[in-house]
Amino acid sequence: MTELEWTGPWHRRLGAAELMVLTDRTYHLDGGAFFGVVPKPLWNRHAPADEQNRVRAGLNSLIVRLNGALIVIETGCGNKLNEKQMRNGGVDPRRDYLKRMAAAGIDPGRVDVVINTHLHYDHCGWNTLRHPETGAITAAFPQARYYVQRREWEHAREQHERDRVSYLPENYDPLVRSGQMTLLEGGRELLPGITVECWPGHTRGLQGVLIRSQGQTACYVSDLMPTHWHLKPSWVMGFDLYPLESIDNKHRVLERAAREHWLMVFTHDPEHVWGYVERHGASGEYLFTPAST
Repeated sequence: MTELEWTGPWHRRLGAAELMVLTDRTYHLDGGAFFGVVPKPLWNRHAPADEQNRVRAGLNSLIVRLNGALIVIETGCGNKLNEKQMRNGGVDPRRDYLKRMAAAGIDPGRVDVVINTHLHYDHCGWNTLRHPETGAITAAFPQARYYVQRREWEHAREQHERDRVSYLPENYDPLVRSGQMTLLEGGRELLPGITVECWPGHTRGLQGVLIRSQGQTACYVSDLMPTHWHLKPSWVMGFDLYPLESIDNKHRVLERAAREHWLMVFTHDPEHVWGYVERHGASGEYLFTPAST
């Protein structure tokens, strides 16, 4: 699927829930970092690299209507990246996620909950807006309650040399100061049918989101498995701070997803925003089947 074709939105029902995937845009990531220690001849067959060894990745957020509530899971890159970040990532600054959201019938002023799985800038960039003249930072979803894990926010504030480039404080600190962002102390149900679970590995504070309705389950798996190519437990990103924990958590999540027939929603997949997994009996390998869009 080309950039021009990757527009969405994509819709599905899950019991009584309405699901919509809306992509901020596609961008480019270094292929070696995206697939970690996996040799290039293996991953390049699935995700061809350009002349700079970059692969195309999606920025897919999930919007849920359930029990009268409007929930946004992840908010893409935002409009606060500097010129170098936009150039290196192949980011087009003219692409406005909030305008695309409005075109899809979503009023940011009516969003009840925003969930960030973690605070890397490509997952929470549209949490806030910077005023073009005054530089003031305001919430992009003024009536929403934002949620992230406390340990994720604490690590982000350390600005460690290993990963400080991934954190942009303007995306979250103003919301914490104002009290609009709740810092969670582990997994919990945020609303009936909306639960977060802690799956450390990519970061210490990574959380996944489960949506349940009428006996069906969808899972926004975030950077535990950023694409369907990462379903192999050993295919973890070079960005992961704790790769062995990523592998262990992938096994746990995939076993549940296959057994309970979860709809898996992928944050960075540029080809399939969602689908199902099943375990192949003899090999134990997890096989992927795309869901209709």
